[in-house]
Amino acid sequence: MSGAVAGFGMTSQRTRTRMIERLREQGIADEEVLAAIAAVPRHVFVEEALASRAYEDTALPLGFSQTISQPYVVARMIEALRAGRQQLGKTLEIGAGCGYQAAVLAQLTDEVYAVERIGPLLAKARANLRAIGKSEVRLKHADGQLGLAEAAPFDTIIVAAAAARVPPPLLQQLAENGRLILPLGASAQQLVLIERGREGLVESRLDTVRFVPLLSGVQ
Repeated sequence: MSGAVAGFGMTSQRTRTRMIERLREQGIADEEVLAAIAAVPRHVFVEEALASRAYEDTALPLGFSQTISQPYVVARMIEALRAGRQQLGKTLEIGAGCGYQAAVLAQLTDEVYAVERIGPLLAKARANLRAIGKSEVRLKHADGQLGLAEAAPFDTIIVAAAAARVPPPLLQQLAENGRLILPLGASAQQLVLIERGREGLVESRLDTVRFVPLLSGVQ
């Protein structure tokens, strides 16, 4: 290992530790979620020119008008999905992007499916996940608004783009006692958690957020 690579490795470990400390200060209390985020080398998932900023608590550009999500938002969404539950179970991510959030999810459950509508981004996600030894994540180039019917139902669905309304296929693919979290809205967006119980769907509104829009089709 070269001195430069070794030096970056030590620096990234220190900055990763500081990132986890910041998440605790911001109110993330689920230690398993924090451990999952700490285990994923975020610098692998960002552009090389932005590697020095990988552990900042901010979204970073990926190209194709997409971003890698802010660590706090990733932690907040997964913590909300896990609250009061032992397992995430079979999980579907809509908007795989570079694969970062799928990598975090794969620390917490053995069954992760991720859909991405932009072909070159999906290729990046596949390469990134392979690089960190998480090639078991099942990736598909598809329209996220349609979910992934062939693998449904899902215990957990997490959407990494903002929709004007909840896409009906995602509700149809949500298992009994399953949870779905997504940002809703256009200029003003809010995280919404939806739980399917015996008596139907229960919706809870959480934080104000800012995501790229959920678009239809593939490219």
